[in-house]
Amino acid sequence: MPKLAAFPKAFLDALCVDGSMSVRQWIDLAGTLDVDGLEFYSGFLDLQDTRQWPVFRRMVQDQGRSIPMLCCSPDFTHPEAAFRARQVELEKNWIDMTVALGGRFCRVLSGQRRPEVSRADGIGYAADCIEQCLPHATQRGVTLILENHYKDGYWQFPEFAQKMDVFCELVGRIESPNFGVNYDPSNTLLAGEDPLELLRRVKQRVVTMHASDRYLAEGTLEDLQREEDSVGYAKRLRHGEIGRGLNDYDAIFRELRAVGFDGWISIEDGVDGMEQLRQSVAFLRTKMRQHWPTC
Repeated sequence: MPKLAAFPKAFLDALCVDGSMSVRQWIDLAGTLDVDGLEFYSGFLDLQDTRQWPVFRRMVQDQGRSIPMLCCSPDFTHPEAAFRARQVELEKNWIDMTVALGGRFCRVLSGQRRPEVSRADGIGYAADCIEQCLPHATQRGVTLILENHYKDGYWQFPEFAQKMDVFCELVGRIESPNFGVNYDPSNTLLAGEDPLELLRRVKQRVVTMHASDRYLAEGTLEDLQREEDSVGYAKRLRHGEIGRGLNDYDAIFRELRAVGFDGWISIEDGVDGMEQLRQSVAFLRTKMRQHWPTC
């Protein structure tokens, strides 16, 4: 049966940029949530000290929870081979971080959609880099999860494999029991595509999921697409309370249940405060009980 985790979407700058929140504070704050685990992000400032990795693992375990997933953003589509090689080494370090935290799933991405990189080259670069990381992951019992991503908040360009056809082609290039998909329905909406169509195409490969809901504070998806090359997320983009946006979670969960999905569902929400995050947890718990009655 699936398990529920939380990701500190609302606190990333505090945890990764200015240090106004510590990982210990996030763990304590998340202790008030009805979740089974916490998803960490490789950019947390406190994670720069490798001695703290087992400490954070014990802190979460003391709450009766785990750290199942590590979110990180390797950039494998740079045209320079030396740059890509450094990204592979970074990903291997993040795999080691995942193990030290007690996790089993480590995210990979394709990389940024740089204008000078062709589709064929970008897919080739990303597939090659992921395949270079797989032996390291396999030896450590970690599964690499490729997300249908929109854009890392600290990148200039959007995800190379943002569009469904590119993403599916990349997924199809990699065959390994230690590789799967981290499905995010909201990111498909931002690509101007149907989340359910993508899910039906990759559902046999889905091992984890990001749960969120999205809405536009102003304008249209076409306006957003014109702004996608700005650094970070476009300002008109908003995360909202899960269940109140555009995603059909009944349909999503029916598809996942039909293929026997029993992985982690990690919540990306709470940008308007912890109460919003609690409401999203409650919504997902209700839906999970409906679609997986033994939860």
